[in-house]
Amino acid sequence: MQENRGGVNNVFAGRDHHPNAYTMWMAGAGVKAGYTHGETDDMGYEIVKDPVSIHDFHATLLYLLGFNHHDLNYRYQGLNQKLTGVNEAHIISELLA
Repeated sequence: MQENRGGVNNVFAGRDHHPNAYTMWMAGAGVKAGYTHGETDDMGYEIVKDPVSIHDFHATLLYLLGFNHHDLNYRYQGLNQKLTGVNEAHIISELLA
């Protein structure tokens, strides 16, 4: 029996095509012009070079918008949460102009 990928069982909820890698195009706002960061395999399915976590990407976007991601906290269920999550997030300096 073939495994269900997405659909009713939500084995891969959301992006059930190439769920481990994606492309983001950025321009302006302090982003390095003509720079390519990271690399996938030939099929674009798996990351093979310079992976970026969503938390690091969010920290970088906040930095480019002029915010310090360490200072942005909100109260949720009695705990202070950060916009970039509970794990340490880093600004991707290679993307900066």
